Amino acid sequence: MEPLSEQTRQVLKTVSTATISTLLFKRGLRNTCVHGVRRMSAAKSNMVGEAFTLRNIPNREDLDQVSVFQNPDHPQRKAYDNVPAGHVLMIDCRGDTRAASGGGILTTRLKMRDAAGLVSDGCLRDSEEIGRMEMPVYCAGPAAPLNLSRHHAVDINVPIGCGGVAVYPGDIVVGDGDGVVIIPRHLAAEIAAEAVEMEKFEHYVMLEIERGQPVIGTYPPSEESRARYQEWANKNK
Repeated sequence: MEPLSEQTRQVLKTVSTATISTLLFKRGLRNTCVHGVRRMSAAKSNMVGEAFTLRNIPNREDLDQVSVFQNPDHPQRKAYDNVPAGHVLMIDCRGDTRAASGGGILTTRLKMRDAAGLVSDGCLRDSEEIGRMEMPVYCAGPAAPLNLSRHHAVDINVPIGCGGVAVYPGDIVVGDGDGVVIIPRHLAAEIAAEAVEMEKFEHYVMLEIERGQPVIGTYPPSEESRARYQEWANKNK
């Protein structure tokens, strides 16, 4: 796959997940927002990157012993160690929040690899440490138990479900204060371009509402309101 263009990446860093989800909805894509996750870290800017995935199934006590981490091919450790720069590690925990899917050491490894972020529909341990990081980190909350107590890592970079959303390797992941949205890779550039225009229009709408205009006829706009917007847009290019 061609890398995500730097222009598209930078544009997606300036637009909201709310805008993106609306544009995807208009295309018939209605299940794009990862359910049940929130930003745990101190990141302030948007998370944008290609998806690199890790899939877990339920653990089994005879297989999931601490000694498995000695195996250099253990999928969980291998995933954290191989996320490419600019990618987001997406972890499928089946929404099970009874154990961590990583912690401070593994998350720091992602940061040192210049990953764009981490999203897990499970939990993370060392939450206070992660909370001080500026790298975007999203999960369902904190949990102390290690991953082996609930999760068995099986696959890297395969299609997964994360927070009820299908995520394919290379999909574009965007996160902000509202949450995380998944953009099918082939739509990323056009969604980015439309998002800029949509947010410019909504900025104008906010100005109109703040000066006392009613919602009806302004959002969505009547012909008269749209004409006023075009005049405003021409003066504010």
